[in-house]
Amino acid sequence: MEHYLREREGKQLHDPIRIEKTKNSSSSRCEYVDGPVIVGAGPSGLAAAACLKEKGVPYVVLERSNCIASLWQLKTYDRLRLHLPKQFCELPFLGFPCNFPTYPTKQQFTKYLEDYAKKFDIRPRFNETVAHAEYDSTLGFWRVKSAGLKGETEYVCRCLVVATGENAEPVVPQIEGMEEFGGPIRHTSLYKSGDEYRLKRVLVVGCGNSGMEVCLDLCNHKAKPSIVVRDTVHVLPREMLGKSTFGLSMWLLKWLPMRLVDRFLLIVSWLMLGDTARFGLDRPRLGPLELKNLSGKTPVLDVGTLAKIKSGDIKVFPSIKRLKRHAVEFVNGKIQNFDAIILATGYRSNVPSWLKEGQMFSKKDGFPRKAFPNGWKGEYGLYAVGFTKRGLLGASMDAKKIAEDIERCWKVEAKQKLAFVSSLLPRSLS
Repeated sequence: MEHYLREREGKQLHDPIRIEKTKNSSSSRCEYVDGPVIVGAGPSGLAAAACLKEKGVPYVVLERSNCIASLWQLKTYDRLRLHLPKQFCELPFLGFPCNFPTYPTKQQFTKYLEDYAKKFDIRPRFNETVAHAEYDSTLGFWRVKSAGLKGETEYVCRCLVVATGENAEPVVPQIEGMEEFGGPIRHTSLYKSGDEYRLKRVLVVGCGNSGMEVCLDLCNHKAKPSIVVRDTVHVLPREMLGKSTFGLSMWLLKWLPMRLVDRFLLIVSWLMLGDTARFGLDRPRLGPLELKNLSGKTPVLDVGTLAKIKSGDIKVFPSIKRLKRHAVEFVNGKIQNFDAIILATGYRSNVPSWLKEGQMFSKKDGFPRKAFPNGWKGEYGLYAVGFTKRGLLGASMDAKKIAEDIERCWKVEAKQKLAFVSSLLPRSLS
């Protein structure tokens, strides 16, 4: 491997194209990583790194931002809390502090992640944006090209762990008339608090957990929010019968088939919340757990938004037909004036933009082609963590599997190296 790097660098020194490129860049170097490269320092990347650390396997973590968990720290609203109880959101080998509430705040969760990185001595290389990663079949290694503050670096490694996650890039839909609207149109990744929207008429596009919570936050800051519900949606109470809805569901699934659990959840939801269809929130044909299992679509866990919809403080509208000057025309023909629009339209994977591989990941959506629980491993030492559509619990499960698999390969390779070195030694020394 070292011989290859020396030969490669020697060729580059006499390559006229390379020389010309070097004139226009601050620096470029090549580095061999004796272990996997992990792309992404969010919860998934940290979990993978910690599991590898416990196995004694070295690694390098590359992170495009200047901090760990950049989505949580830089692109989430202030009132955000974990949607699931903390016991379902723990990363491997470290629980949440006992004094944390059942649903930790954004600040508490980021503190937990920072403590996690410190405990396992995880030191990501920040401001390193991976632009290209490809398996070199001739060499038998992955070549990962990254652009950082100090220039370009090509990392050469046996294994590549993709931990950029399901929410790498915001989805911003193109709506007819956006340039005509005149008011601010922002994705929720840029939304922090409803304070700046006080007394303003705000339309929130998207009725997932984020859209519902942003509407509630706007209400609490004296704004006048409305929400666009473009599709059917399951709204469930966050807690049922004194237990978290998620925890209760997981317990019931141990004893009952999914359809019976779904029926139970819907009956209790109807008793607690009423008929949501009366307020423009039609339920899907499939039950919440079955829908989640088949499509990854998460039900909304209500934290008070539905009460505001029932009282009329939050108005519900159908899909948008087009935007006009400080107004919105909906598909039902109604036209309503608004001062601002917030797009709670979610995120997407960015894997196809930098990973040049066509077997494991779909180019269409950037997710592993194989469904959970089989999507964590590809060919030639390629792995994925954080793409299960099952939150932090799914990421932790994948991180443990990946570390175990890499450790096995690591031990085999170590034995091969030892055997090779022994074969070179004189018999009296071996």
